[in-house]
Formats: sequence, C-alpha cells, structure tokens
Amino acid sequence: MNNLAFAIAKTILNGFERHIFLFTEITRSAKQRFEQCQWQEVHQAAKQRTDFYDKRVTETLVTLKQDFAIDTLDCELWQGVKQCYVQLLETHAQPDLAESFYNSIFCHLFERKYYLNDYIFVKSTANKNKLVAQAQLYTRYHPAEKGLKQTICDILAKPGFDIDYEDLTRDVDILVERFYQQSEKTRFTPEEMSFDILNFVFYRNKGAYIIGKVNSPAGETPFIVALVNNEKGGIVLDAMLSESEEMAVVFGFARAYFFVDCLYPCALVEFLQKLIPHKTKAELYSAIGFHKQGKTQFYRDFLDHLANSNDELILAPGIKGMVMSVFTLPSYPYVFKIIKDEFSPSKNVTKAEVKEKYRLVKLHDRVGRMADTMEYSEVAFPKSRFSQALLDELLKVAPSLVRFEDDLVIIAHMYIERRMTPLNLYLADATLEQQEDALFGYGQAIKQLIAADIFPGDMLLKNFGVTRHGRVIFYDYDEITYMDEVNFRTKPEPKTEEQIYASEPWYTVNPGDVFPEELAVFALANPTYRELFKKHHEDLLSAQYWQAAQQDVAKGLIADVFPYPNEIRFCQFYN
Repeated sequence: MNNLAFAIAKTILNGFERHIFLFTEITRSAKQRFEQCQWQEVHQAAKQRTDFYDKRVTETLVTLKQDFAIDTLDCELWQGVKQCYVQLLETHAQPDLAESFYNSIFCHLFERKYYLNDYIFVKSTANKNKLVAQAQLYTRYHPAEKGLKQTICDILAKPGFDIDYEDLTRDVDILVERFYQQSEKTRFTPEEMSFDILNFVFYRNKGAYIIGKVNSPAGETPFIVALVNNEKGGIVLDAMLSESEEMAVVFGFARAYFFVDCLYPCALVEFLQKLIPHKTKAELYSAIGFHKQGKTQFYRDFLDHLANSNDELILAPGIKGMVMSVFTLPSYPYVFKIIKDEFSPSKNVTKAEVKEKYRLVKLHDRVGRMADTMEYSEVAFPKSRFSQALLDELLKVAPSLVRFEDDLVIIAHMYIERRMTPLNLYLADATLEQQEDALFGYGQAIKQLIAADIFPGDMLLKNFGVTRHGRVIFYDYDEITYMDEVNFRTKPEPKTEEQIYASEPWYTVNPGDVFPEELAVFALANPTYRELFKKHHEDLLSAQYWQAAQQDVAKGLIADVFPYPNEIRFCQFYN
C-alpha cells in the first residue's frame, strides 16, 4: 500500500515539476522579448503560459488512469498518497503551488463530497516561514559606499540587458528628483539610507519593472521603476511610482500577468504584500502568473471570511443581466456570476459560447480594462448565508447549476471577480466633475479595448464598472469578439419622409454590422452624459475611427498602454 501511495504521489509531483519547468522556461525568455521588441510574441507567450497548468493536469490524469486504473476512491490509499506527497514537499521550493496541483488532480478524479482535508489540501501544510527565510529575494545596496547616483546605476545594470540605456545620466537625474519630490521618507543623506531591490525584473506587455524599497530613518518607501524599450536599440526609464495606491494599480486585476523569474513565489508574494498592502495574496499570486494558486488562496481567504462574518449573500445591485445572474456578499469585495439556463431572446448566444468568451478574456491582454475572473466548479456555500430572495432567483434562472447537500448550496459552475460600482449607478450619484472623469474613462476603456483587438459588443453603461481607484473597467463578456469579425458602417442618410420616420431600419443590416453613431443613442441617452462624452471622445461616434483601429490591428500594431498616467512619465521632464 505504501509503495503504491508513493508511486501515485510521485506521479502527481512529476506532473507538477513538468509544469514548473515549462512555466519557468517561457517566463525566463521574457527578457529577450523585451530587448528585441517582440511585442506580438509577448502576447503569444502570455496566452500559451496561461494554458500550461490545465494542460499539465490533463497529462497527469491520463498517466494516472493508464498506470494505476483509478476508478473509485480508496480512502485509506488516498490518505496515504497525501501523506507521501507532504513528505515529498518538505524540501520543495514551491510546496504551496504543488499542493494546489495535487488538489486539481484529486478534484478531477473524485466527487465533491471527498473534498476534505483528509484527502486534499484544504489547509496548506507548506512551511512558509522556512521558504521566506531561505529565499534570496533581494539585494541590499548602501549608497554611502559609492554615492547615490552610482548606486542607482548599479541597480539598473543588475538585470544585464543586452541593449544599452538611451541616456542613463538624464534618466537617473530625473529619477532622483522625482523621489525627493514625491517621497518625504527619502529626503536623507546617502549615509542614512539603504535600498532593497528585488533580484527579478517584472515583464509585461511593452514594459519592464524594477521593484524595491528605500529604507531610511523615517521608515520604508516602496517603489516601482518602469522601463521601456525605445524601439531604437535603447532602454529608457519611463516612470517612478512610490505611492502604494499607484503600485496597486500596476498590479491591478484588469492587467495581464507579469513574467517574473522567481524560484520562490510564496516568498515573493509575502514581500510584495508588505509593499502593496491593499493587494491580497490571491491577487498577487495571479499577478505574477500563478493564477491557479491565486484561486486556491482566494478560496481559503473566502472560507476564513465566511467563518468570521454573518451577513447574507444577496443579488448584486444594478440592472439584472440577460445572460448572467450576479450575487455578492456585502462584506466581501467580490461578485459571483453564474450563467443562466435560458437567455433573453435578444441574446443570440449559447452557454458554451459564453464560456468561450470568458476564456478568450483570460488568455487575452486585458490592457487594464477587462476584469480578470476566477472560474470555479462545484463550489459549496452554507445555505444559511443565502438570502431567500437570492435562492429563489438562482433556482428560477439557473436550476441546472444549483443543488443542495445537507446544509450546503452547491453551485456547479461560476465565475468570481472583483466587485465594482456599475457605471450607470456611479454616474447617477456622481458630481458633474466625477461624471466627466468617468465618461472620459469609459471612452478610454473602449479605445484601449479596440486597440487590443477586442470589440466589446454591448457597450451599455451597466456593462462597465468603476473601481475604488475611479478606473472604468469592462466586465460583460458575452458579446465580445475580435475586431476583424465586425463590419463598421456609417448609417445611410434618409432621403424620403418614409425613411425619416421609419420604425425599423430601411437599409440592409447584415450580421456583424455595427453603426458606431448608435453609441450616442443607446448607451448615452442621457443628454448630460452624451455631451460630456463627446467633449473627449466624439471620434468614437464615427465609423472611420473604428475602421482605422481595425486596420491598425490588422497590421499587427500594438498600442502603448501603461499602468500609470502620462503626466508622470519621465519624457514630460526632459529639458
């Protein structure tokens, strides 16, 4: 029995090891893609890597079924398998990730009623303190030894880029000046300060990021220095962020995952959370590419929150969706979305197609404008935490997904994402200035999405949300598509009285036809909203703008979308 348990445990760990090897290989190559401006390859690598985990799970399941003929759960055997697995992980660099991989395998093999800590890692056994202690995460620099500017040059040389900086003296001067202006805690002599700089560069899209903190008598100042390739063979320092809120946006849930080559992700997440306390460990795991571990960490956090709260799950505020039913726990900043069994007749889409749209978003560059989602199956909630109105609604619109087991409500399939204020509700309570900012963000979101080859489809205000940072994010994916699948047209001018007063289009409308000027009619019916929108984005109401964006996408042009405002970019301070 022990030999069999060990063999199964080792087979699962081998599958995980293959995953980590391939994950590390594609992550490590991000440096070369950045140096060589291989922007299309950046997006392709991000898509490939996001799928790695599920592919390795599938491969491991095939091996287990072939080699061990597993059909039913042998309780004693699998308790032994878990024990052997724990022993195998005692000296492992990624035990937390390996536990999640084990859980994925077990949950594919056996029924939900066995998802207990006897068989899976409901609670982690990883010694995180040990991992943090042995991880060589950062290098400490003492500017007193070589001087402030030379120390910064040494930090910037550490990544060993194969191309030079465009003008390092200029950029370092701006960096020092910006630090002193933005961060009071750094206004000390070099002898009084030290720098802790992470040994790994964070790569994403067209940017590279050096992350660390300044230690001074006034305390710690975390920071991010953003680098870009000028596409002429040189690297420039593009921005410096030292406010925790600004750094949180860089790690936002609407961004693509970073490529960061770190052997100890658990220790890295611990370090990052001290720099950016607004971010949960679940969000940080996802941000550095381990989105499956992010799911595991989220669920553990959610169970802990349920145990320490007593409010009820309720329907989310806002207009009910025609495809998804959305509910939330008021004390927890997330929403839970399930696909309805039947859609409104106006929605010409199937359940399978909706799932595929959510998968498209998971694999695509979200350019800071599409909320990341966590997909779960067989999720158990305490029945006592559901409001009766919510239970009635779920049983009415999605009875195929909801069942009861003792005192639990089991939902067969769902998506979880960060809760935002629906844009239509936000605007209703906003000041005129806030309305203008939000409608500017709404137009920017649309422009950045279409530049990233995403046509949002249904652009009603209710399908966009406003984050606590005031950023406008799109979150309704059932009608999204790629730009080349849409035909942008200008409405023909009516020439007769009959055409002017026609209740239905008098011109031919084919599948895939879109008339951008209708955005002003349907999404911006409120005259105040429409005028505020047109002040910044009137171009979005013309087919020509959309056609030009479509042509740029077809040419393979990738727009610059950075997670910080243009006004803090260093190019604003060049002499």
